[in-house]
Amino acid sequence: MNTYAKFNKSLLTKSISILLGSAVLAPVAAIAQESESDLEVIQVRGMRSSIQESMGIKRDSAGVVDAISAEDIGKFPDTNLAESLQRITGISISRSNGEGSQITARGFGPDFNMVTLNGRAMPGAAIPGGGGTPNSRAFDFANLASESVRGVEVYKTGRASIATGGIGATVNIKTARPLDALESGFTGSVGAKALMDTTNRVGDDVTPEVSGFFNFVDDDGIFGVSLSASVQERDSSAVGAFVNEWRVNPYEGSIPQTPNQTDPNLPGFNGPAVVVNNGPADGQLFAIPADLRYSIADRERKRTNAQLTFQYAPTEDLTATLDYTYSKQDLYEARAEQSIWMDDGYFSELTFDDEVVKTPILIEQERRDLLPRDLGLALQELNQVNENKSVGFNVEYHVNDSLVMFFDVHDSSAEGRPDAPYGTWTNLGLGANVNRGQGADFSGEFPIMTVDFDDVARDNLNGNGVLDQDDVGTAILDMNFNSQRTDITQFRVDGEYSFDDGGINFGVESRSMESTSLQSLTRRTMGNWGIENPGELPADYLTPFSFADEFEDYNTNGIFSQGFTGDLAQIGEFAAQEYGFAFEADNPFATNRTIEEDIFAAYVEFELDGELGGRPYNILAGVRYESTDSTSVANISLPNAIAWEGNNDFNVRFGSDTQDVAVESDYDHVLPSIDFDIEVMDGLKARLSYSKTIARPTYNNLSAAASVGTPSGPTLITQGATATASSGNPSLVPLESDNVDLSVEYYFEDTSYVSLGFYDKRVKNFIGNEQVEESVFGLRDATAGPRAEAAAAELERIGQPLTDTNLFNMVVAMENNIAYDSLTIEQFEAQYDVLPNEDDPLLTFINAKPVNNKSANIYGFEIAAQHFFGDTGFGVQANYTTVNGDVSYDITADPSVTQFALVGLSDTANLVAMYEKDGWQGRIAYNWRDKFLDTTSQYVNEPGFTESYSQIDFNVSYQVNDDLSVFLEGINITEENSRRHGRTSAQLWNLEQLGARYALGARYTF
Repeated sequence: MNTYAKFNKSLLTKSISILLGSAVLAPVAAIAQESESDLEVIQVRGMRSSIQESMGIKRDSAGVVDAISAEDIGKFPDTNLAESLQRITGISISRSNGEGSQITARGFGPDFNMVTLNGRAMPGAAIPGGGGTPNSRAFDFANLASESVRGVEVYKTGRASIATGGIGATVNIKTARPLDALESGFTGSVGAKALMDTTNRVGDDVTPEVSGFFNFVDDDGIFGVSLSASVQERDSSAVGAFVNEWRVNPYEGSIPQTPNQTDPNLPGFNGPAVVVNNGPADGQLFAIPADLRYSIADRERKRTNAQLTFQYAPTEDLTATLDYTYSKQDLYEARAEQSIWMDDGYFSELTFDDEVVKTPILIEQERRDLLPRDLGLALQELNQVNENKSVGFNVEYHVNDSLVMFFDVHDSSAEGRPDAPYGTWTNLGLGANVNRGQGADFSGEFPIMTVDFDDVARDNLNGNGVLDQDDVGTAILDMNFNSQRTDITQFRVDGEYSFDDGGINFGVESRSMESTSLQSLTRRTMGNWGIENPGELPADYLTPFSFADEFEDYNTNGIFSQGFTGDLAQIGEFAAQEYGFAFEADNPFATNRTIEEDIFAAYVEFELDGELGGRPYNILAGVRYESTDSTSVANISLPNAIAWEGNNDFNVRFGSDTQDVAVESDYDHVLPSIDFDIEVMDGLKARLSYSKTIARPTYNNLSAAASVGTPSGPTLITQGATATASSGNPSLVPLESDNVDLSVEYYFEDTSYVSLGFYDKRVKNFIGNEQVEESVFGLRDATAGPRAEAAAAELERIGQPLTDTNLFNMVVAMENNIAYDSLTIEQFEAQYDVLPNEDDPLLTFINAKPVNNKSANIYGFEIAAQHFFGDTGFGVQANYTTVNGDVSYDITADPSVTQFALVGLSDTANLVAMYEKDGWQGRIAYNWRDKFLDTTSQYVNEPGFTESYSQIDFNVSYQVNDDLSVFLEGINITEENSRRHGRTSAQLWNLEQLGARYALGARYTF
């Protein structure tokens, strides 16, 4: 046995672990094998050194791999891994509350990327904001602070040895290992930050962040233990504007669903005709908003990360590692809204723009028979916990000089759950009947809401001419319960056999995944939709404020700006006692779904190196076989009625009956890959890679259950109103992508390179929607049966217009033998609901079912450069990525047809200026992402586009001595805002006013 050779290999492996985090699985060991001949043992202690090592990983790896080292992450002005990863070529991010959340790689969104921790598949559990069923596989990087990680690798090309699931990229997060330390004894570092968020309104202006890393290795280097931990708190606020629905239709000469407004002698007369300025041409698409809302949110976030690791190496040939990783986010948000609902039939004047899809940029409405109608003043509250746990055990055994075996097992979980008895997301409806007329101006970036205020027309208001708490009453309380838990158990055996000119990597893997999603909506009636009891809240329960004062970045001239904030929990407890219900989310689950997947995989890879024409080359070729058995199980709470609660308000009612549904499926894949690189001249490397990769469907698409929505309006009024439904397809198969990468990289100095790459991904089995008009669960339509027809006839007989409100009131009056004019509109809504009976026809749903029926081609270029200018201390990093696809959204297409289009495709760019000299380090980073389609179904078939966004961040630090450094960092220092729109920019979906964050801190190493 060659003891000297074995010792050098062990030292090399440990040295690489310092640079990359930990080498626990075959892919990392393979990198070690590739670079054994020329890699120096370097302790990373500076920004320039860490950049050099990241560049070394890119240069020496097979395929297209980018990396960020621990020092690199620590010196970037980033609060989590997503923000660090956005600096990598081809990686862009989505943001939540101004902070990085999930990544998009080469145009593929979060669900199409694989995230691993030390080579282990990581579960995801993402609860959508505002309620809804959890469905995503994506890992939320906001759960991990940058301080808790020692390195990150991004594999943009597939390898047989890497876990499947990432078409865009596979991101491997590296954590520290105690025996990686170059010296024995006790070492560590502690850091502290004081974070100031300029958006904060009611929380602490300055919040703490504390982190630490502690490592112990015994004198013999046999046993080691490390602990890393961080706790971060952030208080922030956000103010925004949004529209829930843009209803798009072809123009047919008049505004649709408008009652007769021209002849007072005919039924349905409801006032003067609508004035239409610059109207659409016949057949041209135009959009009408259903509402306009302002919101303000005060948020609290506490993030806790920790990892405890033990290592034992009784011999140079054997190392055992036991680690436990933990992360938790506690999220709280108190939110208030002000809104107007723009009912069809009450427009007085519309002025349209000149876009190809016309939008009324100036809107005026009169409330007429609804005088005065309510101004919405809702309160919402988020109470959520995200928690991730992972325990793993790994053994690395050097069987002999040629063979190394790796054994790895882990059990990991991710859970998102409510943190309050009344649910994850709670909406408490408030309102004031003070709205005589209203309008909206969508001609600019910011929408202007106008209200013709009137607190005199109602005799239960105080008539003092101002909006105060005495005008406000309760409406409806919605309590959403949402939770998701995903568990993954994975076992791997990997091997690496080395010979003179290469090696063989091989392995088998067993992975079991189980994800359970629960969702329910508990609705309680308080003062009902009509705001029956204004002034009912105890004194000082609401605090008035001005939206105009909060929207500092926009011109708010003319807006109706007064809103209210309040404590939702306090008002909820009051309403529960006042109206006799429990203030808790206790309805049966509308969604109770479990997806199970059992995966078996085996792979083999061949590494070869040599010379071709006197130039060194490397080949890594392999194939992976993967077999998947899946089971979709759903326990369905069966809906028993669609209740008609007033004009166009409906609610799904659930009974006590449930139904269990289970569907099994299986599929397998053979996934080849090959990477070839050659140094065509000194410092100039050319690469060619091909791989086949897969990405599995999201959980909601695999559901065995159907869910139903409510109608858009009474069928007799809308002439064929339909409700929407959705159901999953447990037989869906993964997306498959054939990937080709070509690149040229020139490394001309230790820390300098330029690169140009082309990638092409040809993907099949994209999931499209097949829309079927059908009955679901036997639900019936109370608005289209004999009772509704008789009511419509009676309205015509007495000369009343056929409106949503009048039809509902007449059905109630006739069914309950009361006079049509004996109650007010609000009393009809408050006292009666209309439930369907056996005489009513079945309700027609548009049921959207996912199917594998689409293919697409995504391609683009990546350009990157990095250079330090001699001994000046100055350096620069820059990259630009183009993303193109052959399936785009057609904004002029028929809105009744579901379009398939690729989402997330956008160009991105980064520019970073750096300085390191005489103890000073600094970076200023510019990040830009172009406009992109983010959904094809923001509302029914309407698209959502995220507008282009750029951000400037900085970090500067000073090394006081060998152990102590101080730093200052800023994020979004120019306070850029975010905005999304529909088919055109005038069709605002939402905008959010963002702010800057600054942190002052220190780090001490010992």
